[in-house]
Amino acid sequence: MALLGVMNSELEQRVAAFLATHHVMSLANLFYVCDGLALIWVSDPDTRHSRDIAADPRVAATVAPDYSDFADIRGVQVAGVAQPIVPMQERKQHLALLEARYPFLGELAKGPTKLREAYARTTVYRLRPARIVLIDNSKGFGHKETLEISP
Repeated sequence: MALLGVMNSELEQRVAAFLATHHVMSLANLFYVCDGLALIWVSDPDTRHSRDIAADPRVAATVAPDYSDFADIRGVQVAGVAQPIVPMQERKQHLALLEARYPFLGELAKGPTKLREAYARTTVYRLRPARIVLIDNSKGFGHKETLEISP
């Protein structure tokens, strides 16, 4: 069992490195930032994906660059629970992470009134993964490794 923990730790590091080097997760083509292995993003609470999360927080997302050669395909599939971050201090901390990675977000907060108001109305979300599958065709077609994450 200890060997599985070592393997998961090494796999967790590779998953974290992959997530740190990419920018777009496909839940609804959202820019995200990592908080450990959790994915953080902002969205209008009235969008379809936000309303769907409110109705059922179980989600699946992918993070992968665009490839033209199947042998080069690498990506992650994430399944877990997405929820709004409500406490104001936690929201501010996560907005700071997002704005550090995506400076244009900070510019929205300083922009014209309509942009500031729209940005202020966004909801900050966190996807807490329960399972992450790392796909790496460079190790063979369809090569997958699964990281199960305890709550």
